Amino acid sequence: MEEEEQTPVRPPWGAWFKTIAGVVAPTTLVTGLLLYFGFAYVDSRYQYFGIDAATLDLSTQDYLLRSAGPLFMPVGTALMVGLLGALGYTAVSVLSTSRPRLTPLLTWLSLGLVGCGVALFVVGVLAGYEVWHAGLLDTPLILCSGLLLVLYGRLLYLRSTGRMGYGRRELTALAFVAALISLCLFWTVQAYAQLQGRSDARYLARNLGLRPEIVLDTTERLHFTGSGVREQVLPSVPGVAQRFRYRYHGLRLLAQVDNRMFVIPQGWDRSRGDVLIVPADANARVAFRPG
Repeated sequence: MEEEEQTPVRPPWGAWFKTIAGVVAPTTLVTGLLLYFGFAYVDSRYQYFGIDAATLDLSTQDYLLRSAGPLFMPVGTALMVGLLGALGYTAVSVLSTSRPRLTPLLTWLSLGLVGCGVALFVVGVLAGYEVWHAGLLDTPLILCSGLLLVLYGRLLYLRSTGRMGYGRRELTALAFVAALISLCLFWTVQAYAQLQGRSDARYLARNLGLRPEIVLDTTERLHFTGSGVREQVLPSVPGVAQRFRYRYHGLRLLAQVDNRMFVIPQGWDRSRGDVLIVPADANARVAFRPG
């Protein structure tokens, strides 16, 4: 009897590996982006107080948690733009089918969007090369808007004229446009995170009462310059070893990372006042007060 030829069976872990790779890779990318945006926000916020993000030495989890706030507005705006784009595409599809006489008008409208997009892209490039002064968020936002208008206008043009296919060269150009849009979106969110961090820092500087008030006892004298901090020399008790000699009032806890407290005076501003790093060890005693 002839032996039946058996087809080799693929190991199951091969399919599992492909599935896991398809999930892990995007997750790793998203995590990396969240870390970067969280770092941009933290660095901009605490740089306003003269503190570098490397000095804070925050953990990965801290950066991930702080990246959520700056992302609400960009993500919400992107979803709203996507919704409006989908509604516009649906409207063009319906009008081009039900009212053919409007096809020339829709064609000119789509070409107008392409022209506006090209103009915006040129303006953004000039801003990027500092031909004219633009804000931190203006350049990437203008570039991204211009590219999106070009892509969207081209899509509407194909839909209004009944052409739904793309040529090989056009697909190559679309790939470059998509890469540029991704880069501009990344740039835009990063710039927005920096602006949001700076804005939150200004608000916090004007409302330091939002941070916990502390009374700090130390073994050595601290020198706060022109900040309104009140120093009190603690009285010594005969026969009792007094470890803490100085008490300071009018302080707020700006941040605490591990065993380090970043202490800021209640009357701090950028022209006067310091931010002091106090180790949370046996040489410092902290009492929290309400308000």
